[in-house]
Amino acid sequence: MIIASNDQLSDTVRIANDSLEYEILIIEPGFNSWLVTQRPRGFYSEQFLETRNRIYVTEYNQRVMQPQRFNPNLYIQQINYEPTIHYGYEVNYLLYNYFLFFEQQYRQRFIVTRGGRF
Repeated sequence: MIIASNDQLSDTVRIANDSLEYEILIIEPGFNSWLVTQRPRGFYSEQFLETRNRIYVTEYNQRVMQPQRFNPNLYIQQINYEPTIHYGYEVNYLLYNYFLFFEQQYRQRFIVTRGGRF
């Protein structure tokens, strides 16, 4: 799973689970410095992260498929995230935080509830 921006100067985060079967590569300016200001690993349960990531990925991928409606410079490529696969905590933690970063950085909103964010 690769998440990239169009910017030349960017942070790169590569995390793979122990088996190296699944990995996440985030190439996004400012993500590393933003990540250290967020809730630490272990704060969220893995189930919470998986549930949120399924929602985020579904919405993100729908936006990729609608370039006439959503900025194709933001929604570059689909994210391959299968809900039946166990990616491990680290991959889910980084993906979830990437979506939070993306929402804040690009003023996008994926998940809306009565009280705002989760």
